[in-house]
This record gives sequence, C-alpha cells and structure tokens, in this order.
Amino acid sequence: MLYIKRTFILAIALTAISAIAFAQGPRRRSAQENFTTETPMVHDPVMAKDGDTYYIFATGMGIQKMTSTDRKTWSVSRYPVMSVMPGWTTDSVPGFRNHVWAPDVIRWHDRWWLAYSCSTFGKNGSAIGLLSCRSLGDNMWKDEGCIVTSREKRDDWNAIDPNFVIDGNDTPWLVWGSFWDGIQLARLDTTMHMAAGEKPRTIARRYDPNFKPSEPNPTSRFAGTNAIEAPFIFKHADYYYLFVSWDYCCRGAKSNYRVAVGRSKSVEGPYLDREGKDMANGGGTLFLEGDKKEWEAAGHCAAYNFDGEDIFICHGYSATKNGVALLIQRPITWTADGWPQLQ
Repeated sequence: MLYIKRTFILAIALTAISAIAFAQGPRRRSAQENFTTETPMVHDPVMAKDGDTYYIFATGMGIQKMTSTDRKTWSVSRYPVMSVMPGWTTDSVPGFRNHVWAPDVIRWHDRWWLAYSCSTFGKNGSAIGLLSCRSLGDNMWKDEGCIVTSREKRDDWNAIDPNFVIDGNDTPWLVWGSFWDGIQLARLDTTMHMAAGEKPRTIARRYDPNFKPSEPNPTSRFAGTNAIEAPFIFKHADYYYLFVSWDYCCRGAKSNYRVAVGRSKSVEGPYLDREGKDMANGGGTLFLEGDKKEWEAAGHCAAYNFDGEDIFICHGYSATKNGVALLIQRPITWTADGWPQLQ
C-alpha cells in the first residue's frame, strides 16, 4: 500500500460511511450495523476460505473484515479484527495508532496466520505484525508479536505489504516491501517469525538500480522513483509467480496503479518476466492496468485456488463511480507456455 499519499487515512476513514450509502441507497443506517453489498469498497484485499465461508481482510482501522458464502454478496462486519492494538506496535513504530495497512492471511499447520503492516506516511520506520487463530469464524486472534521491522537511516527497505508463501518443502517465507529498495524476501521459522540468521534480499525493483530519472518525481521525494509494492507470490505447476504493483495508488481517478508479473522455479528467485529480464533489475510483464472505461487503475492484488479454480483479486479505482476503490475478482487462465492471463 502506498504510504506517501497523506490523504489516504481520510479516504479509508470515509470508506465505511461511503460503502453504507453506496450499498443501501438513501435510507440511513447506523455505522455500527453490519451491511451487505455486491460492490464492496476495499483497499489491499486478501481472501481466505474457512469451511463454506469466504473472508476478505483489508486495510482499515484494526483490519477490515467481510464474509460471503458465494463471493458475490459480502457482509461487511462492524467489528474489526483488532479492537485494541498490541502495545509493541506503538513502541516499534513511533506515531502509529490503529490504522492497519495491507494484511495477508494463510492457513498453515492447522492454524490461520495473519500478517499486517504498521507504519506512518512517508517513512520507512515500519513493522509487520502477526496474529494467529484456529478458526476464522471464531475471530479469536492471538497476538504473536512482530515478524520484522525496518528502521529509518538503518534499512534501505520498508516493512509493509506482507505476503506469506509456503514452498515445496513446506517451508514458510515472507515477501514484502514498498519503494526504497523494492520487494524483499526472507525465510521464516516454524513460528512464522524470521528464521535465525536470515537477512532480507531484494527480488524486484520498479527500475534497474542504475536508472537515473531525467527529472525528480515530486511524489517520490521520500523514497525515490522505485514505485513498486504489494508483492504476492502464487504457486502454479512448476513455477512461483511474483505479482507486484507498479506506480501510484490512493489518488482515486488520478491513480495509475497497475500489476506486473514474473516467475521463477525457486521461491528465492530470480523472477524473470516473459522477455527473460530479472525483476530485481527492473523486469516485469504487465498483467493488468486500468482501461479508463471501467477502471482508472488497479493493483495490490492476490491470487488463489478455490475449489479447483484459480482466481485473481485486487482493488480498482472505478471510472464510473468517482474513483472509489472497489473489489475486482477475475478467473485466471494459463497460456500454453505457462503465463497467467485474466478472463
């Protein structure tokens, strides 16, 4: 999730109010009521299925949550995942309150694990926290502390936008990152924390490290021009596919977010695009962008296999509804040479 946009907190704070009005029309409803909608407003959605119920977790105060039995009609919960933030979050990230960014969720070893981002705008002093529970339906999350932190003037990467991936040896990994030196990857231990001796390595950048812009970008004064974030790794057949978001979100109709992809036979990379260029050196094959008819821009994606069907989700800025961020869901099909495409 793009941290530079100082208007984003206000936009998310208005999301629940706007969504109620959008879903229910002119009839007033209390902001404390659950409501249902077929056009959920979300930022940075991830999805899971537990039993017969689908869950969406997304950016918001204490992590936004929605449920559905058909992935069409969604019930938006009035209760966030966390009503009180763990004390370590404000100790680790000065200035952080309870506006949680870009979660991810996965089931591994009979337990659900949820990672989330704690940060403040324009700084790479950030942390990725961890929760766990037995059942998503119980909403009984246990604080598992911090997975990784980044520090200003110490690290050249930013600890936000986490995504879990389990490799073929049942080893968990975490991929994360936004701007600065791009997308990071590290191995986790059996507690879903950083493995002993593990150090993050960069696996994707927006541009080659030697790229020199012809003129400065005023929106990138904090983190340079490396406008890449929101990684998600999806395993299909013999490859791990790394999806990333390029450029800028959170500007409504003025956003130019888009998704690129590369692949590798090893979770550690290198991730190459269709032309064979390493994503660590600025490679990436464009996968999705706004069409200016339905979507101005789209990004911060995830990919899943549910009941034998591969699906892709992300948020898109509507071209017909004043640039609000709505959930996009599309089936994934595969080319003969093993590259994903959307139906």
